[in-house]
Amino acid sequence: MTWDERQEVRRIYLDNAATSWPKPETVYAASDAYLRQCGAPAGRSAYRDAVEAERSVDEVRRRIASLLGCDDARRIIFTLNGTDALNLAIHGLLAQHDHVVTTDAEHNSVLRPLRFLEETAGVQVTRVGCDASGRVSPDAVAAELRPDTKLVAVTHASNVTGTLQPIAAIAQALQGHPALFLVDAAQTVGHLPLSVRQLQADLLAAPGHKGLLGPLGTGILYVGPRADAQLHSVRQGGTGTESQQDRQPDTLPQRFEAGNLNVPGIVALGAGVDYLVQRGVEAIRQHELSLVERLSVGLGAIEQVTVYGPADVSQRVGLVSITANGHDSQQLAAALDSGYRIQVRAGLHCAPRMHQRLGTMQTGGTVRFSVGPFNDLNQIDMVITAVQQIVTAG
Repeated sequence: MTWDERQEVRRIYLDNAATSWPKPETVYAASDAYLRQCGAPAGRSAYRDAVEAERSVDEVRRRIASLLGCDDARRIIFTLNGTDALNLAIHGLLAQHDHVVTTDAEHNSVLRPLRFLEETAGVQVTRVGCDASGRVSPDAVAAELRPDTKLVAVTHASNVTGTLQPIAAIAQALQGHPALFLVDAAQTVGHLPLSVRQLQADLLAAPGHKGLLGPLGTGILYVGPRADAQLHSVRQGGTGTESQQDRQPDTLPQRFEAGNLNVPGIVALGAGVDYLVQRGVEAIRQHELSLVERLSVGLGAIEQVTVYGPADVSQRVGLVSITANGHDSQQLAAALDSGYRIQVRAGLHCAPRMHQRLGTMQTGGTVRFSVGPFNDLNQIDMVITAVQQIVTAG
């Protein structure tokens, strides 16, 4: 069956926490227009189309900076994805025997680089626990600080329970300490209004293909003034600037953007950001809250189902994870897809420590339903009915 033929079959896509779909039509159009009408590299040549490509990239950088409340667009670094942004922050900052504080709520994009540095560079990592909803205490984070702590890395929202972490309160608890604060905003950027100033983040990483509605292969890292002085590049190469030197330029963003940029992805990302601004991030937030409230209440009313995360949906992003008595999570997700063409994510969601905290490792993790701006209440009601039919059928 071709992609076109598959689209004729009703599809309910609820895997937006992995990557958003569908995208706004303008996202598809922007990438297509660049590839067909321009195609030139950004920052590499002085002919008209190359200059236009560079201008387009810079404009997207400015629009993202504005969305994040960043006054200096040069501090927005384009990366391959959210994982690449987190790797740049972690590997570009930490040296031998540095100390890091992080949490059990983190994704493997944080856990694995830190484990690698523990094993290869003697980096010391303290992992702070969380409560049954996945929430981390700011006091617990602050209590683990040492005089030599170099970095505190915390996810803005759990990709398992959807729980929003008290990022501003954690930042306040770090006041007066020299440690840098890294926020993994993979599940929040584009889904709710946020500002790097209000969050007091020194570094903020996010993919472009989730809440920002851009294509896969795009991501960003915000580098604040305190981090700028300490962060080293982890990839070196051509930038189109200072080409007479065989060392990486010190300037932003070129210090961290070696090699040709993904211009078709970046211009499409810019179209996604434009959609967010036009519709309004707060409006999208309220829309997703209405969906997740209906979903969590409806699924929670099914006797065999356990819903994870805070009951107050204002304390979570637009995702709901469940287990169902007597049903393996992978099998439940497969039944939803094969029987109803409802597409969800089952398993550990690359967050094993979170599942250890929830006690869901033995069930193969959870089934995660994650909404986006293009889902509606009718779809949510169909999902609840489908789960009810599957789990009651035995």
